[in-house]
Amino acid sequence: METSTAQEKKAQNPGLNKYLTFTLGEEEYGLDILMVKEIIGMLDITRVPRLPDFVLGVINLRGKIIPVVDLRRKFGLEPQEDTKETCIIVVDLGRALMGMRVDRVSEVLDLSPEDIEETPSFGAEVQTDFITGMGKAGERVIMLLDISRVLTGEELDALSGCYRGEE
Repeated sequence: METSTAQEKKAQNPGLNKYLTFTLGEEEYGLDILMVKEIIGMLDITRVPRLPDFVLGVINLRGKIIPVVDLRRKFGLEPQEDTKETCIIVVDLGRALMGMRVDRVSEVLDLSPEDIEETPSFGAEVQTDFITGMGKAGERVIMLLDISRVLTGEELDALSGCYRGEE
C-alpha cells in the first residue's frame, strides 16, 4: 500500500524506478525512494515496555516521536553492535513515520522494469509478500521491499501507541 504522496509522485514521473539500497549483513535491500523521508545517524533510543523484540523503542526527531524497528531482528538475523555506518532510515507510512535501523545505506539505484523480476516462490509457509521483486544490478541481486508490508497490521497497531502527532 503506497502513501498518497508516493502515488502522486509516481504519477508525475511514470516509469521512475528509484530505490534506496541498504545492507543487512551480506544481503542488499531496496526501498522505493518515494517512501524515504530521510536518513539519520543513530540517536539515543528510548525503550518502550511490552513492544515486540524487533522494536528498539522511539526517538525524538525534531519534536516528533518515531518508533524504530531493527530490521535485522525483524528478518530473523543476529543482532549486531552499531558501527559508524549504522543508521536509521525514516520512512513515511502515510499515517505515521517509522524508523528502520539498518547496517549501512549503499546508494540510490535506478532500475528499469526489465531489471526487476518477480519474487520466487518459496512455498506456502514462507511469507514473502513484503518483497515486491528482485532487482538485478550487474551481478548483484537486491530484494525490493514494500515497507508498508514488512510489519503486519497487528505490529503496526502496536507501534501506533508509540507515535504521537501527525505530519
